[in-house]
Amino acid sequence: MKVIAINGSPHPQGNTFQALKVIGEELKNENIEFEILQVGSQKIHGCMGCNMCFKNHNERCVITTDTLNDLLQKIKDVDGLILGSPVHYSGIAGTMKCFLDRTFYVAGANGNWFRHKVGTAIVAVRRSGGSATLDGLNHYLTYSEMLVPTSNYWNIIHGLKAGEVIQDNEGLQIMRTLGRNMAWLMKMREQTKDTLTPPEGEKKIMTNFIR
Repeated sequence: MKVIAINGSPHPQGNTFQALKVIGEELKNENIEFEILQVGSQKIHGCMGCNMCFKNHNERCVITTDTLNDLLQKIKDVDGLILGSPVHYSGIAGTMKCFLDRTFYVAGANGNWFRHKVGTAIVAVRRSGGSATLDGLNHYLTYSEMLVPTSNYWNIIHGLKAGEVIQDNEGLQIMRTLGRNMAWLMKMREQTKDTLTPPEGEKKIMTNFIR
């Protein structure tokens, strides 16, 4: 089994990265492969809402001026996904938001890649805005029908300068607990895949309120 973590911070070795590493160590202790993809420092275009991914069904976004299509192929078949972001104005970091909008749109347009896979999110923050950002990240996971492990508090860790999160003992415990719970949920999913039939998916119903 493999988990890929998305580092949505523009700082490759910053506090978001440090928090993801803590979770990763717990996963590796459970013999789960772990990799961090650095996204936040890349130049990734926002979604244009063109719906061509639904029309083409080729597992690609029509925007080809950035690395998103390459990143899509790295994460489409993983067993678990972690979304990590710093807090920018009480919200998801801009490049990470662009990445998530397009990634989850393409995934949904091509059979909902992440349905019933295990996914969670974490946030690194200086002071406040962490809960709002975590809620925003969770929207992608829950909309995709992912299985979401939890910890013993909200998945938020605190620090300003790179590495300061290591001094947040409660935050570190949250990340460790999350890593172990994620490993446990992934193993349960793996061990029951041949004996427990998952719920059948329904075609998405789309309604508008303007007639």
